Amino acid sequence: MVSLTRFAARGLLAAALSGLLAHGAAAEEIVFKDQENREVKLPKSAERIVSIVIPMASTVIALDGGTKKLVGMNPTAKSAVLEGILSKIFPETKDIPSDVTAPNFVPNIEALTATNPDLVIQWGGRGNDIVAPITNAGLNAMLILYGTEQLTRDYMTMTSRAIGKPERIKELVEWRDRVQKDIEAKAKTIPQEKKPTTLYIARALTEIATTGTKGSYNAWYMELVGGRNASAELNGTVTINKEQIAQWDPEIIFLNAFEARLNVDWVYNDPILSLTKAARNKRVYKMPLGGYRWDPPNQESPLAWMWTANLTQPDVFKYDLRAEMKTAYKTLYNYDITDADIDGILWIKEQGGSANYAQFKAK
Repeated sequence: MVSLTRFAARGLLAAALSGLLAHGAAAEEIVFKDQENREVKLPKSAERIVSIVIPMASTVIALDGGTKKLVGMNPTAKSAVLEGILSKIFPETKDIPSDVTAPNFVPNIEALTATNPDLVIQWGGRGNDIVAPITNAGLNAMLILYGTEQLTRDYMTMTSRAIGKPERIKELVEWRDRVQKDIEAKAKTIPQEKKPTTLYIARALTEIATTGTKGSYNAWYMELVGGRNASAELNGTVTINKEQIAQWDPEIIFLNAFEARLNVDWVYNDPILSLTKAARNKRVYKMPLGGYRWDPPNQESPLAWMWTANLTQPDVFKYDLRAEMKTAYKTLYNYDITDADIDGILWIKEQGGSANYAQFKAK
């Protein structure tokens, strides 16, 4: 089992850091460069965090081991809290403000300043219009970049440092690295002709969009686990139509977890999409929603990779996902996840009849 484990070295490191904190290190200034190479200077570890970046709200909770430092989040992040399991684990998340920003990351300065944040996490690489209001208000901003696993590890590491929990990141990065390397080693045995074409649907209900290879985290992990991205010819997230999907004729379709009303019937009941190989072979799956949605990079990503691997290459990958989830949730949230919780996260009721999905049911 490729699980999170606790190492003696980590315990010694934590003890050493605790000793430093006891001698006043907690009050020392924290200075680092964010992912736009801007200097971030905090007089001490941040006690009040606002995450305008959607996935980072739940990541802050996982890194800190609780909710007390998260004082504001994106409304799309709040919807994941309310629809997923995080509001069960931490009921107080329901009361964390989400009016600090619009869903498009434009800050609501009045609401943002009312939270009195020590640090605001915002996207970098998307222009100054969403950053200037924060800095002009005299607030500290940490800018992060989206798109690769390395960027994800780096901004998680920066965040753990900013909140005064540098020891926390070690086991989480080691877990990511261990799972990634295990998947890569097994995937090397898969011949190219045995790699099914896979398609990730980023949006479906208002318009249809998918992700190409360039800059797509979804394409990266679909290929990691032995799939071939059907939309590899595209760059980034692109609006498409059902006829284009039919032309690609993917063997597996993954549906996003962002649209609450979206389910596998969107494919199976459609006169065009129902003709694809994925529909005919019952290989349509909605991405799980746990502490956060499993589509984009976040603290639970190794679970998403294992889930995707088992479905893409069931003859190669045999991860005991339920056991992995129980270990991960204990480490990430200090929560003993139940079988009923896991059924809900994996949408067992909604898609338990899909091909190869019986493997995820409770034994």
